[in-house]
Amino acid sequence: MVEGGAKIDPIRLGLIWQRLNGIVDQVSETFIRAAFSTVVRDNYDMAFSLLDTKGRQFVQSKRSIPSFIGTLPRTLTAVLEKFPIATLAPGDVIITNDAWIGTGHLNDISMICPIFRNGTLIAFAGSTAHSVDIGGAPSPSAQDCYEEGLCIPICKIMQQGEENALVIDFLEENLRGPAETLGDIRAQFAAYHDCERKIVQVLEEENLDNFEAVIEEIIRRSSASMRAVIADLPDGVYADEFQIDGFDEPLTIRCTVTIQGESIDVDFDGTSAQIKFPINSVMNYTYAYSCFALKCLLDPGAPNNSGSFEAVTIRAPVGCLLNAQRPAPVWGRHLSGHYAPPAIFGALSAVLPERVIAESGSPLWNVYFKGQMPNDGAPFVKMFFMNGGHGARPNGDGPGCLSFPSNVSNQPIELFENQAPLLVTEKCFVPDTAGEGRFRGGDGQRLSFKSVAEAPITMTIRHERIHYPPRGLLGGEHGAPGLDLVNGKPIPAKSRQDLQPGDVATFQTPGGGGLYPPDQREVAAVKEDLRRGLLSEEKARRVHDKF
Repeated sequence: MVEGGAKIDPIRLGLIWQRLNGIVDQVSETFIRAAFSTVVRDNYDMAFSLLDTKGRQFVQSKRSIPSFIGTLPRTLTAVLEKFPIATLAPGDVIITNDAWIGTGHLNDISMICPIFRNGTLIAFAGSTAHSVDIGGAPSPSAQDCYEEGLCIPICKIMQQGEENALVIDFLEENLRGPAETLGDIRAQFAAYHDCERKIVQVLEEENLDNFEAVIEEIIRRSSASMRAVIADLPDGVYADEFQIDGFDEPLTIRCTVTIQGESIDVDFDGTSAQIKFPINSVMNYTYAYSCFALKCLLDPGAPNNSGSFEAVTIRAPVGCLLNAQRPAPVWGRHLSGHYAPPAIFGALSAVLPERVIAESGSPLWNVYFKGQMPNDGAPFVKMFFMNGGHGARPNGDGPGCLSFPSNVSNQPIELFENQAPLLVTEKCFVPDTAGEGRFRGGDGQRLSFKSVAEAPITMTIRHERIHYPPRGLLGGEHGAPGLDLVNGKPIPAKSRQDLQPGDVATFQTPGGGGLYPPDQREVAAVKEDLRRGLLSEEKARRVHDKF
């Protein structure tokens, strides 16, 4: 690597790389600690990264949602089309939540901050955070994106260090809880300020005048690493196709992966057309999760940046479920977009049987509760994440209740109960929900919420894998499907309804699929499953021949 006319040795490059990683991790913690919302503080539904002046991402925080990391470079590209570099100044921050520019739905707010050194733009800090409320009335039955809330066009929310009062006014007038959302936004302002200071400090301490050369080398190395891995794979065309629950009828996900030389192409041609209900995925989101799947499968050890995907092409027909066009409703875009990784894994299981994982109990399950607090009548809007079982892995069982491909965290039950008039009466693993195999999938879980409110609470759910459970791979069994109940009676998995005082909503998440035939599982492992109460004797006798 050449910087300022002199070659920088790999050891020095590695030290600079680690310092940059440390910066984004530190400033993301600044954001998390200063955030107002539970979804950022406890669920870590956020991301922070650094991008170069060409729009390429070169460093990301360790706590990052894959879809946010994968879409931020595309968001920056759109930002620079509206605000070219010449129009940017120190202290500017650009904001948008446009689904087709950002992460695929309005609840994720993305922001970009230019970073200057001695008056020269040297990089961008980018971040995205989920906002539980974005106004409007997001609903499983929404017919277009206009019903789903406030769309923030690309605009400057900060201009040379001063807040844009008009943008703030729009947010305050359209949100039920503006203090929480604006608190999260301002927490990111603090992180940007911290980030710029730390980067300039590193450049000065390292005596680096040519930051672009450092970035170029970081990206080049990741690109070379991914290309080398792809080149070792056998050329060929590999495909997978399966059904998903959909809304009022099953839908098809089809994926064809073509490997040729040092490049890989993923094509979702044959996938069902976009529908009138809000489970459509925009191309940004599909691209992000497809790249994430390939990174996990092919080259997980190399630094993750834009270079990793220079040899990757992701395609989906315009107007299909995974490349929905305006004004399609997209609020629940993960209900289709989260199927991109299992489709890619399914296609490549023929050529990489020792690397793929079986299907997990995703798409991610979540529940929205909206109502009034008993004491003061204050409105609340809260979301609760629930994870199904992780798919079995090629070297071990899938963990129970661990999300994939999203990686949001759980929040403490006690904290949730303090923020909404709901009592969690049950949270447990469910026996016989994991797909059996040489390696079994992760167990599903059951959670029950009892309303202790004085008035009805509106509950909105958007769940998948009720009819089509997580598949096992390479001879492994399928996991168990999910189940939604109110007072013990089944309810639609994509619905909105009122919980009356005393009502109990129960959710049983899907179990992960198994990997490789069950008769290859060691007898000692089966006995341990029985001892832990996660496998019944009846199922053990039915599935495991050696037991």
